[in-house]
Amino acid sequence: MKKVGLFFGSFNPIHIGHLIIANYIIENSDMEELWFVVSPQNPFKDKKSLLKDHNRLEMVNLAINNYPKMRASDIEFSLPKPSYTIDTLTYLHEKYPNHTFALIMGEDNLKGLKKWKNTDLLVNNHQIIVYPRIQNNEEKEIENFTHGNIQMIQAPIIELSATEIRNMIKSGKNTRPMLPPEVFDYLDRSNFYR
Repeated sequence: MKKVGLFFGSFNPIHIGHLIIANYIIENSDMEELWFVVSPQNPFKDKKSLLKDHNRLEMVNLAINNYPKMRASDIEFSLPKPSYTIDTLTYLHEKYPNHTFALIMGEDNLKGLKKWKNTDLLVNNHQIIVYPRIQNNEEKEIENFTHGNIQMIQAPIIELSATEIRNMIKSGKNTRPMLPPEVFDYLDRSNFYR
């Protein structure tokens, strides 16, 4: 069985924070591969500022070009919208019966996990790797969801947000240090987020 970590997200755009977390997990776990699952529409997010699916997939491919254990996945593009993680996992198990899948998520997502579709099924059947995020006091009050399959890791805390990067691009500010060089060049050539 090949063990694959699934890092779901809009990746609007993918930035160095995503790569640092992904690389840390690949280097410090038993994952053989890590797939960036580009989500067409998160049921909890506003779609207005979302770049087209293929543009975001293209940026992920550009960003991971030099990382042989990482892949970009467009699996959710063909699934019903909005996409729910449990449905995607069910589909992946059918398509790749020789793979086991683990979910990778930020600590902020763990707080809302009980609201997800079929949480029990998700947690009972999959390893969930949780990387730390800086939280405000209000978030600290909410207790983390705990389960034997949930593993907290000590990955570096990267406080970069795609929203902040989009706003900086819109304001004409330099985002070069925050983006993989290929993604910066891609965005620089386009009019995206301006």
